[in-house]
Amino acid sequence: MIHKRKAGLPLEKRREIVGWTFLLPATLLICWMSFWPMIQAFVISLQTGRGAVLRFCGLNNYIRIFNDAVFRQTLLNTFIYLIIQVPVMLLLALIMASVLNSPTLKFKGLFRTAIFLPCATSLVSYSMIFRSIFANDGFINAVLRNIGLSPVMWFSNGWTARLVIIIALIWRWTGYNMVFFLAGLQNIDMSVYEAARIDGCSPVQSFFKITLPLLKPTILLTAIMSTNGTLQLFDESLNLTNGGPGRDTMTMSHYIYNSSFVQTPNFGYAASMSIMVLLMVAILAFIQMKIGDERD
Repeated sequence: MIHKRKAGLPLEKRREIVGWTFLLPATLLICWMSFWPMIQAFVISLQTGRGAVLRFCGLNNYIRIFNDAVFRQTLLNTFIYLIIQVPVMLLLALIMASVLNSPTLKFKGLFRTAIFLPCATSLVSYSMIFRSIFANDGFINAVLRNIGLSPVMWFSNGWTARLVIIIALIWRWTGYNMVFFLAGLQNIDMSVYEAARIDGCSPVQSFFKITLPLLKPTILLTAIMSTNGTLQLFDESLNLTNGGPGRDTMTMSHYIYNSSFVQTPNFGYAASMSIMVLLMVAILAFIQMKIGDERD
């Protein structure tokens, strides 16, 4: 008697179905919480009106962006933060990670925790702390007076106010990026450095010839995340300087917030600016990935 093989799905197919079953809830949540709001924002960006009464206007909001002097000012401010703060922060994070990765360094855990702690500080709290430190009668000006220098009115000038924001961002996010670099460094076998040392390489040569090339994926990741975060910068602009003096420190996200909730609500125009920020983030991330991609 010939036994027929029991009909059923192949094992590989069953595993695929099980995998998608586990992925489905997270996929639906991502689509619902992320992609659907993006679609809604794009639809709203094609409408105009004050408050909740909106009507279709086509691409007028996007045309208005290119003629908006305030948006150009906030775009300039944001890119100043991006060009200055991100490279300095990543360089400091890389240097600190290299130092703290030394096998001979004592109390490494204490130093790593101390450098990472600013990242755990509340955004509002640390903004208020920096505002008090750089106030006209704050700690920094007290130090300047004690050493015979004139105090600086930090928040009365656009460039010094931007500098305060840049310093605050570097203080808060350097430790965060340092953790990524530490993880990358700990995946590099120490025997590679030992071989380089035996061959006569100095620590500086080892850093440029071994550390940097092997950390390139991590550097690319942190650069993309830092760029993304800086283009969406909001808390420091609102809580540290409130966009002042004038609009010299206001970021694009701060302007979008004002257009939506502070001034007479113009949700269509605010949505169109949000879409522009999204496009900038996507384009810069694409460029960074293309530059960092060494595949043929």
